[in-house]
Amino acid sequence: MTATSTRSDQSGQEQPRRRRPSLGGLLQGLGITVGLIAMIGGFVLLAVQYRPYSVPTNSMEPTIAAGDTVLAHPVKPADIGRGDIVIFNDPLWEGSDLVKRVVAVGGDTVACCDSSGRITVDGHPVTEPYLQQANQATLLGQSRFSVLVPKGRLFLLGDNRPVSQDSRVHLNIDDGTVAADQVVARVEGIAWPLGQAGTVPRTNAFDALPGPDATAHGPLAPAVWATVGGAVLVLLTAALGTFGGLARRLRRRRA
Repeated sequence: MTATSTRSDQSGQEQPRRRRPSLGGLLQGLGITVGLIAMIGGFVLLAVQYRPYSVPTNSMEPTIAAGDTVLAHPVKPADIGRGDIVIFNDPLWEGSDLVKRVVAVGGDTVACCDSSGRITVDGHPVTEPYLQQANQATLLGQSRFSVLVPKGRLFLLGDNRPVSQDSRVHLNIDDGTVAADQVVARVEGIAWPLGQAGTVPRTNAFDALPGPDATAHGPLAPAVWATVGGAVLVLLTAALGTFGGLARRLRRRRA
């Protein structure tokens, strides 16, 4: 005779005992909960801390291509350093959002160029690894300039120097400088196209100079990893639970 686990209620009737949750079920619930928290938390952080901007021109190639959608973090004027890629809007230029790289800040003297085609900041030649070699060579033939950047202003250049419409072509307007408070955000990553998606690395090209260097990035990478990792964990845990349930049912039928 097979014994059946039962219990009696107040009426004296026998009732089957409730089955305790299995270890696998507990782990599945925990995995889905953790995954949802990570995914939602990462997504909220991205939505609150970053804004997407579409880049219409190739002035920042090869770092950022025309048509890319970048993710930018709001930044205070005092936190902008040399080497930062920023989005700004100067009504005396084009009156629209532009993306350029800061190469000099208030108090710097930026000049073009040394015998190797490098810009100099306070007399120090700057090797910029993000420039294409062909672009660097073309700087030797460009117009010379030397600008003392006023306090609270920035001198900006595109990474694609031969085509970029940047501070060099606006030297007749405040010596090509832009007020730091007209910067709206600092570019930290590329969101689209997916094949180019990723963070834009901080440059160390200006680290040897005294003064503000390129700033450390915000929580973009951790937020993306949390969002993607959480989604993967939820899907993987749910799939393992489904396959595990099917396997148990098949074993029961065979038994």
